Amino acid sequence: VQLQASGGGLVHNGDALKLSCTGSAFISDYRDVGWIRQAPGKEPEGVACMSSNPEYPYYYRNSVQGRFTISRDNAKNTVYLQMNSLKPEDTAVYSCVVGKYGSSWYLCTQNEYDLRGQGTQVTVSS
Repeated sequence: VQLQASGGGLVHNGDALKLSCTGSAFISDYRDVGWIRQAPGKEPEGVACMSSNPEYPYYYRNSVQGRFTISRDNAKNTVYLQMNSLKPEDTAVYSCVVGKYGSSWYLCTQNEYDLRGQGTQVTVSS
């Protein structure tokens, strides 16, 4: 399975973007899906993850809580990230990840993924 992210671009402070990540096969095979980002010179960080495990359904990084929303459409093998009220500090390459741990928290915080797709650049100007 390969994952390909799209939807990035150059936007202004306060704008919105919606990222998509499409898998070449069944994303529904993975309990956990999520988005990570990596800014130049920084380590990757989990942004938003979701799991089919009802004990750990959603995880959002504190800095994006209330602004970003993750969703998935298994029929389309696609994961989405709606990003509102974007800030310059959101600038990074965004990639989607999948796992089978049964925990959104684990996928977003432990840097362990079954798959990590190619990213899409998001640049937010001030």
